[in-house]
Amino acid sequence: MPENFGMDSQSKEGRSYFIPLLLIAIALVIWTGFQTIQLFKERKYLSTVIAEQAQTVDQSQKLRAQLDSIAKTTLQLANQGNPNAKLIVEELRKRGITINPGDSPAK
Repeated sequence: MPENFGMDSQSKEGRSYFIPLLLIAIALVIWTGFQTIQLFKERKYLSTVIAEQAQTVDQSQKLRAQLDSIAKTTLQLANQGNPNAKLIVEELRKRGITINPGDSPAK
């Protein structure tokens, strides 16, 4: 039996690479399209998540400003000699929480 397993030399020479290359090109176009669609969906989802979190972030910033105001007022009272305020400031200091007496809020 010959080496080409029954194929004659004409059919071996007449092969065309058009069909395999066409299939590869179609597969690449489909894959690229699929990836593009997925990326647009993920971008839309992330935009939605960020928009939903914006309100929570705003509320947390307001709460932080209120807590800073309370802490500064407590520190002022402690500096004026209020024993309860001194106790609060000292307990916070023991826990590693320092109160910034400046006017600028912590970032």
